[in-house]
Amino acid sequence: MHIRYGYRIDILCEAPTLLITMLDIHPTLRSDITRSDNMVARSIRHVRTKIPHDEFLDPFGNRCRRLTMPAGGVILKARGIIHHSGFPEERNPDAQALPRAALPAAIRPFLGSSRYCETEALAETARTWFGGIDGGWARVTAICERVHQHLRFHAGLTNQPQGASAVYTSQMAGSCDFAHLAIAFCRCLDIPARFCRGHLPDIGVDPVEGDQNTGSWFEAYLGDRWWTFDARHSTPRIGYILIARGRDANDTPALQAKGPYRTRLFRMVSEEVGGARYPMSSARRREHSARHGLFAEGKR
Repeated sequence: MHIRYGYRIDILCEAPTLLITMLDIHPTLRSDITRSDNMVARSIRHVRTKIPHDEFLDPFGNRCRRLTMPAGGVILKARGIIHHSGFPEERNPDAQALPRAALPAAIRPFLGSSRYCETEALAETARTWFGGIDGGWARVTAICERVHQHLRFHAGLTNQPQGASAVYTSQMAGSCDFAHLAIAFCRCLDIPARFCRGHLPDIGVDPVEGDQNTGSWFEAYLGDRWWTFDARHSTPRIGYILIARGRDANDTPALQAKGPYRTRLFRMVSEEVGGARYPMSSARRREHSARHGLFAEGKR
């Protein structure tokens, strides 16, 4: 299957301001893109004027863009199409957590406390709730189920991340807070976990209030690889399209400006494009795209 995605973001500022964006599909998925999604930045005051920008990878491997917004602000736009298998994420109930000493060095930074995933305050609760559960996969699954039951989603908190301990106490959460609390519990039990942000279209499910076809989930390291988990949604989802990873939401901001600004419009979309759902080679993806008119102007 194919998923169409994109965004339009209008940002206002009074003076020239440096802006860093983290809105591109993650580099690990770039080969699945069947229609280019290059960002276009234009001046709000002079819409014919394109704003130049450069690209770089941050320490977590996320693709970032850097530009200087002119006085008045900018309009950011992009749209693309990406291939997806059409199936939910892989599962492996036999996957086990590794002893801390056996973890690769690159994985260990995802064991400790971070800005929104404090472990000290939640360690006792984690041991009480999940310490008696055997098996890495079983523990992480139990964490997802308990976090999903414990928290109540509040759309007004989506853009206001909270610390995991505060979320645990208030039981009111935005989208990323479900992931933060689950990550904190995993780390309390010596299971490496990292935060993920990206597109999440409503495929096979009813639309979710306040999500704008975006979502936050997490990955836990079990066995010899990372596995996708989602404490926010109890129904397995299709179409996790990764934008950025990090220790928590503090490492993955969509926008980061070196000066005052405000967002006039922030709209992100993703949706299934009609077509067959089957694994495809790059050559067959191109044939499929041409056959279904995915590159025609009216289909974009």
